[in-house]
Amino acid sequence: MKLNDSLIKKNTSKVPNVPISYPDGQGLALYHFPNDSKIWRYRYRYLGKARMLSLGSYPDVSLKNARIKHQEMRQLLDKGIDPSLDRQEKLLIKKSEHEDSFQAIATKWHETWKSDKSTQHQKAVWNRLEDDLFPFLGKKPINEITAPQILMVVKKIEARGAIDIAKRTYQTCGQVFRYAVAHGLCERNPAKDIKPSDALKPRQEQNFARVDEKEFPELLRKIDDYTNQGGTEIVQLAIKLMSYTFVRTSELIGARWSEIDLEAKQWRIPAERMKMKDPHIVALSTQSIEILKRLNEISGGRELVFPSSASPLKSMSNNTILFALYRMGYHSRMTGHGFRGIASTILHEQGYPHEHIELQLAHQERNKVSASYNHAKYLPQRAKMMQNWADYLDGVKAGAKVINLKKA
Repeated sequence: MKLNDSLIKKNTSKVPNVPISYPDGQGLALYHFPNDSKIWRYRYRYLGKARMLSLGSYPDVSLKNARIKHQEMRQLLDKGIDPSLDRQEKLLIKKSEHEDSFQAIATKWHETWKSDKSTQHQKAVWNRLEDDLFPFLGKKPINEITAPQILMVVKKIEARGAIDIAKRTYQTCGQVFRYAVAHGLCERNPAKDIKPSDALKPRQEQNFARVDEKEFPELLRKIDDYTNQGGTEIVQLAIKLMSYTFVRTSELIGARWSEIDLEAKQWRIPAERMKMKDPHIVALSTQSIEILKRLNEISGGRELVFPSSASPLKSMSNNTILFALYRMGYHSRMTGHGFRGIASTILHEQGYPHEHIELQLAHQERNKVSASYNHAKYLPQRAKMMQNWADYLDGVKAGAKVINLKKA
């Protein structure tokens, strides 16, 4: 007699002392074991030998689904294929595809490559892999990826205005493929077939996109209104802090509470997080302190000042601020780096010493016999400059036409 759900429940209501099978016909049966587990099994013969295959546990695999699987196994037998061997082969192929995937090999490459790189550089390259490459190429077997597929990914990056990142991502692809070729995981490197310059726009050597001085007050007002337009407060505060401190985007998003001294009104960024590998002091204005206090209420229990919304143990993405500026209507008109250019221009126009400005921007002229870098040099003067800069921003945002920073 064929099984049905009522019959199964009735017959398996008590735990047996020995395994009991309940046949459904043509080799399919439900086995009830003393530990109360219930397993679907298919008994069949292949080349004259008796074999048995598990089709899953009940009720995870329903009677209906067990019959579907049973029918699929019988169809394989009709074609002369052993269902058990077929399953093993498919599992091996799946495992092989996973081990030979671009993501698996890129992860191994990154582990080897990062040994002598700074933490910041390691993270930047990993973010490029995780954000831009893995979603499109990650699951593909590395030996099946073509140059046009790689180009498609980097063209997507280029389309959002990140030309430099697009080229660096292409270079990272090439490094992963070279690693794969060297370890016998890939026959050739498709990234060699096309040079980035063959398909990507040339990098603009001029300053990063930024609004001019006349447009700046309107941008500051839009930042203040960002949350009213659906943006999150933590992103709004990140952009506001960037405008007051004009640090690099990577320095901002990687900020840790251990670096910040609210009483001393200083943010001390360690050398390993700086582009030039020198420690840097950011003198914090009253406005910056207020932003940090609010951020402390939001994320103060964590190590990072700007944790990712997706994963609190990771910092905010490099693209978060850029996309927020896009959302405010500044696509191709403003970048996070643009705040540095605006600050440098206006501070120079207002007569601040070039050396004070360059030190606060963490710029340093270097040569093979580089002079020592004193990151605390002119700190009192820089602290006054930073407070005047913050007051200047608040003034022009409120509608003042011309403000002298030193009198702001």
